[in-house]
Amino acid sequence: MKRAVYVRLSRIWRAVRGSWVRTSLCQHARAQRVRLAHATRPVRAALRYLSAVLLPSACALCGTSSRELLCVPCAGCLDDPRVRCARCALPWAAPSACERVGPDLLCGRCIARTPAYDATICVADYAEPVDALVVALKFHGRLELAGLLGTTLATRTLQSGAALPDLVIPIPLSAARLCTRGYNQAHEIARTFARALDRPCCARCITRVRDTPAQSGLRGAARWRNMRRAFRVTRTQRVRGAHIGLVDDVMTSGATLDAAALALKRAGAARVTVFVVLRTPTP
Repeated sequence: MKRAVYVRLSRIWRAVRGSWVRTSLCQHARAQRVRLAHATRPVRAALRYLSAVLLPSACALCGTSSRELLCVPCAGCLDDPRVRCARCALPWAAPSACERVGPDLLCGRCIARTPAYDATICVADYAEPVDALVVALKFHGRLELAGLLGTTLATRTLQSGAALPDLVIPIPLSAARLCTRGYNQAHEIARTFARALDRPCCARCITRVRDTPAQSGLRGAARWRNMRRAFRVTRTQRVRGAHIGLVDDVMTSGATLDAAALALKRAGAARVTVFVVLRTPTP
């Protein structure tokens, strides 16, 4: 009897000691990484400066020499302070009148047909010259632009003062289109966006169950019919009761985002906010 108790206590002690040792080692390794990052910060800054001087990059829009992906004048094109509909982000034709009414005013389209999502935040309109950034990312494999667009979208979100989402979810591609393109541009933007806001990002919470035709080739009501029941939530436990942030590159009619938001709401999401880089001004 005493031997059995001794053996059991020995096992408990070894388990506790092993856990304590592993925790101490993890904390030590984390502290070492922090000290190394601080120690090498001047070196990394010098290397960035030298690479910018010796290997200058070109602005993604105008092509002039620039240390950043966008030169200062082109970066200003992403600064769009216009007043927009609080739910679908369509720009108002008379912003001064809207400012007198309040920032939560809805457009006639949202009043006539309330979307499944609750709010939309965008960076700018889908128009020249900034539309070239999304086209280059989406169709020409310029994946480095995803970081720029995701960071810019996060900055605009913080400036708006809107409530931050509990979970960031990118609009998924169908399996066939993902294999053809090789990447999901919405996911690439969402990863940087979530990291900048210190929020988790999950690309597997919702899937596209139908390989629908491209929305760009459809107009009007055909877009809404095309996206009907196109999405299914696969991880309802992460969605239920949460504020979800849906991320996409461009919002035109809103049919894709509305279908995804409806699936999330049916799975128990408390709120769905849409975050898009560009918004087509006349869907």
